[in-house]
Amino acid sequence: MPLLSSCYLPGIYAEDHSIDVPLDWRGTSPAALAGVDQDDPSALAMEGAAEKPDPAFVGKSIKLFYRVLCSPENVGRDLPLIAFLQGGPGGACPRPLSPQSDGWIEEALRHFRVILPDQRGCGRSSRVDGARIAAVGAEAAAHGADPARRQANYLKRFLADSIIRDFEYLRLTEFGGRKWVTLGQSYGGFLTLANLSAFPSGVAASFTCGGIPHVPASAAEVYAHTFPRMVAKTRAYYERYPEDEKRVSLVADRLATGDVNLPDGSPFSVRRLQLVGGGLGMKPAPERLHALFDVAFADGDGSCDDALAAAGGDASHVRLFGGFLDQVQSMTSSYTSPLYWTLQEFIYADGTLNAPIDWAAAHEAASRPEFSEDARPLMLFAEAMFPWMFKDDPSLTPFAPAMDILMADTEFGHLYDQEQLARNEVPLQAAVYFDDTYVDSGLQLDTLSRVGASHAWVTNEFEHDGLHGSVVFKHLYEEALNRGDLAGVK
Repeated sequence: MPLLSSCYLPGIYAEDHSIDVPLDWRGTSPAALAGVDQDDPSALAMEGAAEKPDPAFVGKSIKLFYRVLCSPENVGRDLPLIAFLQGGPGGACPRPLSPQSDGWIEEALRHFRVILPDQRGCGRSSRVDGARIAAVGAEAAAHGADPARRQANYLKRFLADSIIRDFEYLRLTEFGGRKWVTLGQSYGGFLTLANLSAFPSGVAASFTCGGIPHVPASAAEVYAHTFPRMVAKTRAYYERYPEDEKRVSLVADRLATGDVNLPDGSPFSVRRLQLVGGGLGMKPAPERLHALFDVAFADGDGSCDDALAAAGGDASHVRLFGGFLDQVQSMTSSYTSPLYWTLQEFIYADGTLNAPIDWAAAHEAASRPEFSEDARPLMLFAEAMFPWMFKDDPSLTPFAPAMDILMADTEFGHLYDQEQLARNEVPLQAAVYFDDTYVDSGLQLDTLSRVGASHAWVTNEFEHDGLHGSVVFKHLYEEALNRGDLAGVK
């Protein structure tokens, strides 16, 4: 197990490790590469091994970084393993400051050695950013190939079918093939079902939180369900903070003139403003937005009336505070996680599609006049991507050529084996948040009704980020323990 470094944090002992994994898993399997005889009989487990890899990627590897945590008193003890499947896409695993800084970790450390792998392309696992994707295009051009096509093919290698193979190879090579428990948050639940489809024999039990995908998957179906909740969440925010409805409208009226830029030089448009609602499915998003718009205006006492008075009653002359602009840029740009928006809609692509994804969220938004830039009150988007983001956001512009190709593509890796899921024997305990803004609870329950050995805890007490408190994982763990689902965990 290659050790990069180790340290003690308050209440945590942490080890950092890194291994090499193939950029393109097609043409081999985790078991074959690990040199072990054991493999799952699932068709998905061997599907990639039967496919030919992209000649441009043959022999190329990337780094898979992972961190292992335990409590200081358990250093050297042989504990069961729990692997955290991070949300996203394109999100790195948490960097805890203490067991309490991410609520589930405190409970997990009582029972497990915690494995935090950064999914390929993010965190410290061969991060993909604008410079990396530009280099992929330049390499293709130097060999007479289509740069955008090469970039699109490259990005496909960072989706769930590759991620679960990375993790299975990690389990086989660095943890002796021991079964582990998995905990999936949000997109991590998508990875969970993909993993149970392909490599169920490596999993002793699974937990998911707000992350059961609808199977079969459809991006258009997802957004048809989520856009009405965006409206409800925005209206609830305005009802709780009525002054903010006026503030948001005045900011939007100011931006309508088209002459405002964010600190990085990118245009600050009304549609960019609508993106600040991205966290409306989390707690305490309304309070964060309230604090944001509290300092929106530069003149007077910060109220709409004073800001307008200082502008001579003309909204086009209202001055926006520089600190407000800086916060908006931080909330709506992708410098820290460029794959989040780049891959956002492709997490719903499973195998050969009947039709291309073709900017599903943008089509849904266009069909709903309440999301118009001219509408007042202004509706905010909660997790939705649009073509213009790849023109306006400098952190995303290098990905634009590949996005045009991917949005018209219909061939992706196969993720879910419905027959295998129906006969699943791995205990699966799912927290389903009834009012989840991003992952529809009804669609989650429909999928779970067709997954063997699955149990749903449906609650409206938490938002999509409920796992990060101290209650959700403890509840799931105790339910599984009392049901006997963890009897085989060693």
